[in-house]
Amino acid sequence: MVKILITAVPFGELDREVLNLLSRNSRIEFNVNTFGRKLTEQELIGVISGYDIVIAGTETYTRRVMENAPKLKLISRVGIGLDSVDLEAADELGIIVSYTPDAPAPAVAELTIAQMINLSRKLPLADRKLREGQWKRYSGLRLSKSVIGIIGTGRVGSIVLKHLQTFNPEKIFVNDIVPNFDFYRKYNAELVEKEIIYKESDIITLHIPLTNATYKLISKKEMYLMKKNVCLINTSRGAIINEEDLYEYLFNNPLASVALDVFEKEPYKGILTMLDNCIFTCHMGSMAEDCRINMEIEAVKEAIRLVNGESLKNLVTEEARRFQFRR
Repeated sequence: MVKILITAVPFGELDREVLNLLSRNSRIEFNVNTFGRKLTEQELIGVISGYDIVIAGTETYTRRVMENAPKLKLISRVGIGLDSVDLEAADELGIIVSYTPDAPAPAVAELTIAQMINLSRKLPLADRKLREGQWKRYSGLRLSKSVIGIIGTGRVGSIVLKHLQTFNPEKIFVNDIVPNFDFYRKYNAELVEKEIIYKESDIITLHIPLTNATYKLISKKEMYLMKKNVCLINTSRGAIINEEDLYEYLFNNPLASVALDVFEKEPYKGILTMLDNCIFTCHMGSMAEDCRINMEIEAVKEAIRLVNGESLKNLVTEEARRFQFRR
């Protein structure tokens, strides 16, 4: 009997079929996360020891966690981010790591577009003031009159670029370490240095993985290059932005605004919550029903492939291993 632990939360709430895939396999015994939330390192250590496979959420799989799971053969991540798994330790301990890189991208891209409109039209501010008894109408900038900068044009950033064609922005700047010139020409984007994006964009959106090169990429120096009324959006990884510097910048520049779906430490309870020009979501970019279901099903199918002795389809790439962020 192969024992599988599902630590991802939520899981199977939108479609029970993902759990049925497991229960129909007579070789599988599985349990779900009974905490109902993201597990801490110590909690993981306390529950993981007897399992062969983990279907993982955003909780952190450190070397210490994996060393306390002597039977563990596979970590099947529900999602695209890999900064929560120590890939070097997994390699050394003989643990396979897979993920679901394609399923979340459409949902994250749509949230990004929504936050562009939220910030540029000042919708959260108008909502807040009305609740406080103030009837104030705010002027904003339409996307068609905006210069938009996209840092990272991989799975999510490329979909954002496609969606923006509907709005016909004044300009679209892009930056990526692996540029796709034909794609940029097709979708009316101009490849520029990041400094140009910082200086000239009305809206800046981040779609890059967390690596040693991108850790706190957006810090005080970069922020003070930006327009006074810039709209900054991060739906990638929290530690790409220096949160302490961001607090200072937003406090001193009340016309600037930020939408964050991700944070360096989650759940987030930091000082940015004190600011009116910052709006938050709880790492829910992928939480569109169809995308979430697809993520869960693909993660489970990877586990079943291993149980059945089949080849896995979404193993972590060598590039991801090479560039993984290490503190």
